[in-house]
This record gives sequence, structure tokens and C-alpha cells, in this order.
Amino acid sequence: MSGHGKHFYVTTPIYYVNDVPHMGHAYTTIACDALARFKRLDGFDVMFLTGTDEHGQKVEKSAAAKGVDPQAFCDDVSQYFRAMGQMLNISNDDFIRTTEDRHLAAAEALWKALADNGDIYLGSYNGWYSVRDEAFFGEDELKDGENGKKIAPTGAECEWVEEPSYFFRLSAWQDRLLAFYESHPDFIMPHSRHNEIVSFVKQGLRDLSISRTTFKWGVPVPGDDAHIMYVWLDALANYISALGYPEMAAGSKYEHFWPADVHVMGKDIIRFHAVYWPAFLMSAGLPAPKRCFAHGWWMAEGQKMSKSLGNVIKPGHLVEKYGVDQTRYFMLREVPFGQDGDFSHVAMVGRMNGELANAVGNLAQRTLSMIQKNCAGVVPTFGTFTAEDEKLLGSARALLDKLRERMETQSFHLALEDILGVAFDGNRYVDEMAPWGLKKTDPARMATVLYVLAETIRHIALALLPFVPESSGKMLDQLAVAESERTFDRWGEEGALAAGVPLPVPTPIFHKYVEEEAVPNAG
Repeated sequence: MSGHGKHFYVTTPIYYVNDVPHMGHAYTTIACDALARFKRLDGFDVMFLTGTDEHGQKVEKSAAAKGVDPQAFCDDVSQYFRAMGQMLNISNDDFIRTTEDRHLAAAEALWKALADNGDIYLGSYNGWYSVRDEAFFGEDELKDGENGKKIAPTGAECEWVEEPSYFFRLSAWQDRLLAFYESHPDFIMPHSRHNEIVSFVKQGLRDLSISRTTFKWGVPVPGDDAHIMYVWLDALANYISALGYPEMAAGSKYEHFWPADVHVMGKDIIRFHAVYWPAFLMSAGLPAPKRCFAHGWWMAEGQKMSKSLGNVIKPGHLVEKYGVDQTRYFMLREVPFGQDGDFSHVAMVGRMNGELANAVGNLAQRTLSMIQKNCAGVVPTFGTFTAEDEKLLGSARALLDKLRERMETQSFHLALEDILGVAFDGNRYVDEMAPWGLKKTDPARMATVLYVLAETIRHIALALLPFVPESSGKMLDQLAVAESERTFDRWGEEGALAAGVPLPVPTPIFHKYVEEEAVPNAG
């Protein structure tokens, strides 16, 4: 996953269309976007995929409840996920829908490859099925609910299902999966999830029911259209259907980008990605992805989000109240990726004001205002650098190697911490050098100090581009850095600001969040 002149393929899970987007969907998508943008800036040919999962019993039921055709229902809800991407400034290269012809062709080809390998057989299924999770559960995984109902570990109700079914010989892949996990210790991240999956597989894998006959909304099984493909086999195929599979010739998109570098998903669906998916791929003679990263869940003000509590946070509400970049920043900064997080207004305002406005925004605003006022509004001419100058520039220039390491392990919060560290260094340097006092005593030294600060801000803005693209772009505009110069190969002295270049009058980039004052009751 490292090196130059290479390609990089990152995916979100495809989102299920039985509901509108919530904060969890936004979180996964923003994380993938930051990764994709970072890799593009670092010279990689990037493929970033997202999309919608549109088949299955749950969709059929939801459409029937609304009195509409399933396709019309999917067309409608899928648009909400596209709109979420636009609202959050997401730079995906493709948007796959499982109702598209290209996807149907790939899902059928994958099924045939599994069948040709002897891994599919016809039997009959009887067991517990959760429509909400589109998943089968063993008796030992269920709890007793009210009125004799059986409840899945996810809290969903299960129903007893008996029907003919095709099965995938998952049991035959147990040892090969365990060997694969051992030889690829970073395949499942974070490592706590790796241990969880290994333990699950070691307990023994049962063959997997991969078709249903009790509903019709899905991909027909090749050669037996009385059966519909199990929604997860259909859905997981999206990662290769978007690459044009089964077209795998040299020069094809599949050949260029597969295997995926990172599949990102919520921790509730890691089993499908880290157990079923590699087994399907290996059976089809295809390479497994390089990594499955399972992130945690968000709570709201200390409480689990749920419709019944009415505390589900929608991405649009966050953007409206705090701003796009502020929302993106908070989600990736607040918690280590992989752990559960808690959204609170106080924490959001703390990050916006303490870090974006005070540390980054203030450094840019006061530096550029001083340049405007004292250096005729052009990039200052610098003299010999002192040890203090070299120290700050060194800290800014060393940032990229640190960020590469952080992004390699999807440690977004640490990448942002490293960037902030340089901003804090910059603010300390301003206070120590006090350029406002040098104007009369040593104007040449003042110009050098301001140049060092401007060059530091350039590095901070470049580093923040994957996370807060709009705000970073404005910061680079204020430094008169051309669009063509906004890549990591212009890092360090390569892309250093040239003295004498005119700069626009600066305007604040990150505004402080000010609480609305309560209006006193009249009378």
C-alpha cells in the first residue's frame, strides 16, 4: 500500500436503501474520502467507490409498505446517498447500484465461478433468519424475547425459515481462512477485530445458505430463477462489479485496481467482509482484498442513537449547524478510527474553536495580516535562517512522512494531531519572535520570520487538504499557491513560496462557533 506511481482502491460498504443516511454512513464515507484524497495528493492513481445495496426481502417489504414498486423505491432512496456525498464534499470516482446491469452480470459470473469450483450445492434450509440484518443466526446466538420471539445479537427479531436453498461450502474454507489470517496479520483492522474473527472461525464454520425462494426482489440464481441470490453474496460482489468483472484482461479496470487496498465498514458487518467475502473470492480463484477496516459506532450525547429515542443524528443537521469541513474534521479527530465515539455539541465546539479557529485559523490570519500590512502584501523576502527558523521549518517538512505512516494504518486522529502539533509550534514561534516588534528594530528579520510562518502555513494547508478540502483550499488561495502546486510532490523546498508574489487580502478561514444567546421571556 505504499510507494509512488501506484494505484489505490478504497471502498465504503454499499449502503442499504431501506432508510435515509445517518451519521454512521457519513463517518465511513468521510474516512474513505480522506484516504482517497491523501493518496491522490501523494501521486497514486485512486479508485474510490461507494454506492447502494438495493436487493433483499427488507427492501421488498419497505417498498410494499409504501405502496411502490421496489425499483422505484430504490431509485428514490439511492438519491439520498448520492446527495449525502455531494453535501459532504466526497470525491468518489464511482457510485455503484446493485440494480445496475453491470452489477447483475458480475454477481452472476461470481456465482458461476463458485459453482464451477464445486462449492455450491442444492439443499434445504431451516433455521432462524433476521429480515432486518438479512442474516441467518444459529440457535446458540439467539436470546428469548417477548411473546416467545427469538432475538438476534443485533437486537433484531428472527423468524423461522424453511425453504429449498443453495449452499456455499463455507466449512471447506475454515482452515484456508485461518492460514490466510495468519499470513496476513493486517488483513483485519483494528487488531481487536482480527482476534474476534479468528475466534469466530476457529469455533467452526457452517455451510452458508446463499439463495432464497420466498421473495423475488434480487438477482436470479443462474440456471434456476426460482431462487434469488442471498443479498450478501450479491452485495459483496459490488467491489468487483464496479471494476468491470468478469472482464479481467490486461489493461482492464479490474486488473489495474484489484485487490482492493482497503474495504472500510462498520464493525457490525465485519464478519461478512472478513469471513464470507475472502472465502467467495478464493473459491472463485480471485485474490482477497488487502485489508478490511471495521470502525466503531457513534453515540449521541452519551446515548445509543435510536429512532425510538429520536436522537438519530443526520449528516445534514451537522453540516447546517457547524459546517462541512468542521463536521469532517470532528468525526476523524474526535476518536481513534476503530473505536466507538460519542458526538456531543460541547466536544464539537471544543474542536472547532480550540483547534481549527484558534490553532490553525489564528496562525494563518495573524501571519497573513502582518504580511499584508508590513510587507506590501507580497510574499516576504527572507534572509539567513536562524536555528529557531530551521526548527519550525523542519517540523513542517517532516510532517509528510509521519502522515504517510498514519494514513497507512487509517490512524486519522493521529494524523490530525500531528498537523495540529505543527500549528501549535507555529503559534509559539510567533509569540517568541514577536515580528510586530521587529518592524522598527530589524525589518529584514521581521520579513524572514513572516516568510518562515507563511511557508509553515503552506505545509499545514497541504496536509489538511484530505480532511478539510474547502478550508485548506482557501488557505492556499490566500498564499497564492496555484492549483497545480497543491500536491505532495511540491512538499518541502520543491514548492517553497517565491518572494515577491502578490497575496490577496486575507479573510478568516475558520470562524469560532458562538452559542446563540437565549432570548429572555418578554413581560
